[in-house]
Amino acid sequence: MNKVILITGASSGIGKAIGEFLHQKGFTVYGTSRNPEKISNSVFPLLALDVRNVESIKAAVAEVIKLSGRIDVLVNNAGVGITGPLEEIPTEEIKANFETNFFGPIEVMKAVLPHMREQKSGLVINITSIAGYMGLPYRSVYSASKGALSIITEALRMEVKSFGIEITDIAPGDFATNIAAGRYHAPVIAGSAYEVPYDNTLKMMDTHVDSGSNPQEMALAVYAIIQEPKPKVHYKVGAFMQKFSIVLKRILPDKVYEQLLMNHYKL
Repeated sequence: MNKVILITGASSGIGKAIGEFLHQKGFTVYGTSRNPEKISNSVFPLLALDVRNVESIKAAVAEVIKLSGRIDVLVNNAGVGITGPLEEIPTEEIKANFETNFFGPIEVMKAVLPHMREQKSGLVINITSIAGYMGLPYRSVYSASKGALSIITEALRMEVKSFGIEITDIAPGDFATNIAAGRYHAPVIAGSAYEVPYDNTLKMMDTHVDSGSNPQEMALAVYAIIQEPKPKVHYKVGAFMQKFSIVLKRILPDKVYEQLLMNHYKL
């Protein structure tokens, strides 16, 4: 049977790459965007959905069920970046980031899971981040929101396994997308105690994104997971050293690992 795929945040970047690849493979793909009317070049249907708005989530899920009768795979991809010294990031921006990166995906899962339970089958793939495995300087909020989603994935997969539903996550490293343009940057404040190290770190982060991997790698990873009858708990996709950093964190003493990060960021 032709599987029905719902992908949040599918108008650009990783979400778009996943949607286009799965569409080419013959799946029935529905993507979502906050403003689908502004997108004219999508090869698959784009539905209006804002992960911060529960009613828009329910409406989009209901539309997919109306059109195709089921949802076999949810790819929870919508997310935003955020950078800055924690002391200088406005609290409302921290809350807004968690609304999109953490609470939003939870609300989408809450809307989709009852349909999967009724089908007695389904797969949820949460897009997290390698940054979620460690606290990164000037990316504290992003690391925390993605790390929280990863932990939710671990817990939820045990809660729904008896219903025939599989939950997993993919943690990407740096990919060549437009995430840097869309993320919230706390401004570099002249005279701030963080002015020089934050400015240098910001430039380094933008360079990493610009020289990042092809989003097609994420599309291939999602496709491979869909074929797996029993997906793993976590997957990592990205450059070798980015994935290896997770291994190092697991085996090195905390202070040694911290010093490696500080050396990398020249702090």
